[in-house]
Amino acid sequence: MGVQIGFVGTRFSGTDGVSLESAKWAQVLWDHRHVSYWYSGLSDRDKDSSMVVPHAYFGHPDIQWINRRAFGTRTRTPDVTQRIYTLADYLKGTLYEFTRRYNLDLLIVQNALTIPMNIPLGVALTNFIAETGFPTIAHHHDFYWERDRFSVSAVTDMLWMAFPPALPQIQNVTINSFAQEDLSHRRGVSSTLVPNVLDFDTEPPEPDEYVRDFRRDIGLDDDDILFLQPTRVVPRKGIEHSIALVAALRNDKCKLVISHASGDEGNEYLAALMELAESSGVDLRLADEHVGDKRGLTEDGNKIYTLADAYSQADFITYPSIYEGFGNALLEAFYYRKPVLVNRYSIFVADIEPKGAKVIAMDGYLTQDVVSKVERVIRDQRFREEMVDFNYEIGKAFFSYSVLRRKLRALVTNFTGQDNL
Repeated sequence: MGVQIGFVGTRFSGTDGVSLESAKWAQVLWDHRHVSYWYSGLSDRDKDSSMVVPHAYFGHPDIQWINRRAFGTRTRTPDVTQRIYTLADYLKGTLYEFTRRYNLDLLIVQNALTIPMNIPLGVALTNFIAETGFPTIAHHHDFYWERDRFSVSAVTDMLWMAFPPALPQIQNVTINSFAQEDLSHRRGVSSTLVPNVLDFDTEPPEPDEYVRDFRRDIGLDDDDILFLQPTRVVPRKGIEHSIALVAALRNDKCKLVISHASGDEGNEYLAALMELAESSGVDLRLADEHVGDKRGLTEDGNKIYTLADAYSQADFITYPSIYEGFGNALLEAFYYRKPVLVNRYSIFVADIEPKGAKVIAMDGYLTQDVVSKVERVIRDQRFREEMVDFNYEIGKAFFSYSVLRRKLRALVTNFTGQDNL
């Protein structure tokens, strides 16, 4: 018999990590007839199974008003406290309604008890779970203590109360071993480590006719060597290292393509990268206007491609991040069988590198040895194919849906007693 499960988050929409991973969890649960419903402030999920509460979204003006007064200062005024608790009471009422409307058996909270983007929602969830004893899995993607912008706070009492709460009804899930250790040390709370996953049991599709125009549409020739940086343009992605790599190769056919825009973090870093690329003689292309959530056409009639399309056309993946919560782009490189350069960020060193993946690794800076290895990968097809095929098998063994299924089976069975996953 299936379990009725409610996913709760601030947003289930687009291609952010929380939205993507929650969809994978729901898919694995549905494979065993566990039905998922969705509570959020912004949603692209099926309307018949979704409850959208605008104040649950971190971008709502009332929530933004609170955030501006909660961080970057040590004290708050009484009206800030009042507004937080008033909204928390309102949101708690909507959570009661959500669980009744869909006759839910279990909640899976996606990052809303982890990072205080929406303080009233975190407080509401904590009070709701404390009052009802509702069985809850809290899936933590990135804790507030991992982000500098939350280090100075006027709501420390609420952070200790709700991000995350130490309640016996909650099973906590972390996505990397450092987060697991931090949660234990800071809160005395144990957690289950569930890595981010991809469907390695299903091979990626072969490129179709639609995607064959991708290179032409971004201004590349068929024989160009496409270095794909599959990330947003933000400083922690270390894109200057990708530019340095392409410059060091001294090959006019090597082109660097960035898939995503800078988003809401400003364009100063992008401007610096463009200037660096120009001075280094690197052909840098921004493909964000050509890459979207799904295929389609722009208002001008130009094709929109998916990130999967971009991977299928890439020759090499650059991923020189300084910090990552996990590293989905690395898994994607394994999945689409592409060679990849990795800066040895901490989570990679702790949770991915020990699995034995064959990547070209750098330690904070580019060396001639790294450049030589990249040259060999580009030149030696057999060496390249052995590398990417091995990495696919690593992904299948450690980061596949079957791994997620085993982890979820234990979590759900702890609450339901039903071993049906």
